[in-house]
Amino acid sequence: MYDMCCEADMINPRTDHNNIMLLARDGSNHWFCYARVLGIYHANVIYMGPGSKDFLSRCIEFLWVCWFELAHLSASWNSWLLDKVRLVPMNRADAFGIVDPGDVLRGCHLVPVFAAGKVHIDGALFSRNAHDSEDWKQ
Repeated sequence: MYDMCCEADMINPRTDHNNIMLLARDGSNHWFCYARVLGIYHANVIYMGPGSKDFLSRCIEFLWVCWFELAHLSASWNSWLLDKVRLVPMNRADAFGIVDPGDVLRGCHLVPVFAAGKVHIDGALFSRNAHDSEDWKQ
């Protein structure tokens, strides 16, 4: 029910509710960055390197994401323009990443710029994991 979930965002990589918003990384010239969640994982990790204090396993949770890049940069908060983003091309080294779920500000709904068209006109699939056959250019 909506009234039970109003203070939480449901992120599911298998649905259209798979886009997230984060504070921008250091060195960015924008306030926020955006990503599509491809998977939600956890791993039981035992750290045995320098500074190790014990051999207890700890559960580490993380999100596997495909990054969006800004298609244009709005000048200021007063410009009243929404951010336009596009997926980072998959052949670039920085297209995918790992995110701590605690760094996610919230889920976000991205509306395609239908006039710009799809990335793959023929519906070809480059990556089964990224489900990119239906991606829009912006």
